[in-house]
Amino acid sequence: MTTPRLIDGFSRIGEENAFAVLARAGELAGQGRDIINLGIGQPDFPTPPNIVEAAIKALRDGAHGYTPAVGIAPLREAVAADLHNRHGADVDPDSVIVVPGGKVTMFSAILMFGEPGAQILYPDPGFPIYRSMIEFTGAEPVAVPIRESNGFAFSAEETLSLITPETRLLILNSPANPTGGVTPRAEFDRLAEGLAAHPHVAILADEIYDHMTYDGEEHASLLNYPELRERLILLNGWSKTYAMTGWRLGYSVWPEQWYEAVRKLAVNCWSCVNAPAQFAALEALTGPQDSVATMMTAFDERRRYVVDALNDIDGMSCVTPRGAFYAFPNISDTGWKAKPLASALLEQGGIATIGGPDFGIHGEGYLRVSYANSLENIKRAMDRMQTFLVNHSAPG
Repeated sequence: MTTPRLIDGFSRIGEENAFAVLARAGELAGQGRDIINLGIGQPDFPTPPNIVEAAIKALRDGAHGYTPAVGIAPLREAVAADLHNRHGADVDPDSVIVVPGGKVTMFSAILMFGEPGAQILYPDPGFPIYRSMIEFTGAEPVAVPIRESNGFAFSAEETLSLITPETRLLILNSPANPTGGVTPRAEFDRLAEGLAAHPHVAILADEIYDHMTYDGEEHASLLNYPELRERLILLNGWSKTYAMTGWRLGYSVWPEQWYEAVRKLAVNCWSCVNAPAQFAALEALTGPQDSVATMMTAFDERRRYVVDALNDIDGMSCVTPRGAFYAFPNISDTGWKAKPLASALLEQGGIATIGGPDFGIHGEGYLRVSYANSLENIKRAMDRMQTFLVNHSAPG
């Protein structure tokens, strides 16, 4: 019997295993197990009350209908002002598109440049949706190694060496998921200089963690490189900075030459972001920022603790992350492979983490540990992890 056949791209599409781990952790908790979740990448803080109230007010005031596909004008203006205030970058509000989550920008950019015969460079280890979407389009994914020996920053020299005439898009992420690495401005300078020789390459800068740096580390935004602006796509949003993961809110900044194509994609795909969420996002950018500072102070305390604790576990070593809210310990000397260890820690130890290979071929030998959980829970998790590794040798 003949049945309708999906296009080949769906046989290549992957997923984000953090959601599978989250679901399994929920199942185990539902069975009465005490599970400490250091797997999912979302702040454990509630959305600040002033932001919630802005959405409620918008609903009460009648914001129930469609908005422009690119987002309401006051929000796009606020995004441009925020980027200018924080990065000194001049951004035209008419280059901003408000989207339902950060993934939508990477989906759009990869869809626009990915096709059979094309190559797209992406960080590895990196956010798994990069490679998944590249493979969906039929383009060739080319991994840019993100190395512990380089502080989990990308190397401009190595990145540039991977560019070919078939390269259509280069994806960059700093501060980075899953490593917490922050690439120094000097490395961005070298990359920008080298990209002058490759005008055929578009750039997607994933700066969703740009508020989240530590130890005086400076976030280098690619918006600060005028020579790249005509081919630069900026990805950012509210999920991490304002604890708004469930609101599904992101924004992107596009060169004029591609803006209309993305607007049409919005009209064809998601129509617009829901109206009250946009008013909440407006309040997030223009209202008090105390909650951001409070959250970052807590993350910094947890970061320092988790790095020391991981380095105290036999067989583990962990460089200090300079951004985001992830540690990426090296587990090679434990004798375990990463995914079996992550699975055993969850099923037997009651700790949810993510195995490094879920973030790419260069992720073997590492775990992603999210410290977006309370310090109390992190301390319990580290004790459990140490106890587990003392009592369980790597299989076979």
